Amino acid sequence: MNDHQDPAQRDLHGSGAVTFSMRSEYGVRFMVALTRMDHGEPVSLTDIADQEDLPRAYLEQIIGGLRDAGLIDSQRGAHGGYRLARPASEVRMGEVVRALEGPIVPMACLAAAGSPCNRADNCTVSQLWSRVRDSVNEALDSFTLADLAKPGSPVALSSVVKH
Repeated sequence: MNDHQDPAQRDLHGSGAVTFSMRSEYGVRFMVALTRMDHGEPVSLTDIADQEDLPRAYLEQIIGGLRDAGLIDSQRGAHGGYRLARPASEVRMGEVVRALEGPIVPMACLAAAGSPCNRADNCTVSQLWSRVRDSVNEALDSFTLADLAKPGSPVALSSVVKH
């Protein structure tokens, strides 16, 4: 997000160092809605978009990552749509977010071996960033899709990770 954006808009989608994108927000909402609407038959993307007031075109862009991660299955045709690939009680929210965002890393130096950081061998703060990464992953993995899909449960990603 840039500094020229409306301040109220910045506040809606996080403004701190550890921020999740709209892709994750919409993807989590999609998955929770799919869980609530799945009664054995595939659920249409249009129905989910309407239910959650989400742009269908944007959902089309994010469902590939969820399908590739083995979280959803799709069925083509007149009665096609989407359904969960596994029971909601077995789907950790960390899996969903990582399927949409990739690895959760607060600093680029933690992303993979062969870090671009020239201080990797004697870094004095890598423990801090590792603990932040691990804590965020632990918080996300402490919720299942079934937990969030319970009636009355908040759906927004911000309820999963408190800012």
